Amino acid sequence: MEIKMNLTSTPKEKPDASTLGFGKIFTDHMFIMDYSRQEGWHDARIVPFGYIPIHPASTVLHYGSEIFEGLKAYRRKDGKVQMFRPIENIRRMNNSAERLCLPTIDEDLALEVYTKFVQTEQDWTPSAPGTSLYLRPFMFGNDESLGVHAVHNATFMIIASPVGSYYKEGINPVKIMIEDEDVRAVRGGTGYAKCGGNYAASNRAGERAEQQGYSQVLWLDGVERRYIEEVGAMNVMFKINGEVVTPMLSGSILPGITRKSIIEVLKKEGIPVTERLISIDELQKAMEEGTLEEAWGCGTAAVVSPIGELCYKGVKYPVSEGKIGELTQKLYDTLTGIQWGNIEDTFGWTYQL
Repeated sequence: MEIKMNLTSTPKEKPDASTLGFGKIFTDHMFIMDYSRQEGWHDARIVPFGYIPIHPASTVLHYGSEIFEGLKAYRRKDGKVQMFRPIENIRRMNNSAERLCLPTIDEDLALEVYTKFVQTEQDWTPSAPGTSLYLRPFMFGNDESLGVHAVHNATFMIIASPVGSYYKEGINPVKIMIEDEDVRAVRGGTGYAKCGGNYAASNRAGERAEQQGYSQVLWLDGVERRYIEEVGAMNVMFKINGEVVTPMLSGSILPGITRKSIIEVLKKEGIPVTERLISIDELQKAMEEGTLEEAWGCGTAAVVSPIGELCYKGVKYPVSEGKIGELTQKLYDTLTGIQWGNIEDTFGWTYQL
């Protein structure tokens, strides 16, 4: 497919790496592609970053027909730019699209689009340690009617933001509150899809946690409110008695790409790792008996985020003495080393431009 180019005549000044934060600064351009049932995907274009017109009756505004992804491009020491496992993001977005009755995108076409857009914006990829170019592909339904039905017209876009650490704590351990009132998702719902509604539903509990000095919440399942699911907007893993355990993908948990990568690293290293149901009772017992050795969240934005404290029903439990665990640090170093090209990619995960 031809991608039309309309480059800005007034490029912005690149920011200082120390001021980046996360998702606050945006690059010069954005990618847009339209869909209709009659034409399929068409009119692919890269245009100056800016506001987009939208009809007041647009499907996304009234019924939440929206999905998104998050992946990163990294600046290697040799100056080249590479993406990390982009095909996994493409496949997950298509799974989300199927769940919300949005159109899927051919994998080869999507990879071509990702590549062309990152090539266009690659000068925005920072080189300072801990920084990257965060890519936000997203799709929304824009039928101009108020009837509830599968989407007939949609828009796919990509925007990009040079970023630093997701949490202000950086790689330092964060404090997490275990949520036992609100739930994030239920089996049979949209928990495995990366759609905005899942995150909107998590805001109330997240706000309560923040008011009490916690960075995020640890979610329990939506039926029995007994089994561990995710931590904030990330997957979660625990090292208990030398074994790494993580909640199994039951349909209400996002199949994280960082999660998948960590499991593959652990298996290659010969470190025991199990995907299964983990009850809050089991976790609480491990915290009380001191057999919970390490805990961390994992996702594209933060990569690996060590957990230094868990709070359940008002009782605070320190994890790894509030420090970064040895395995947590090793996983962070391994993944980021591959992502920035400082460690040989024996898995074939990186995609160089």
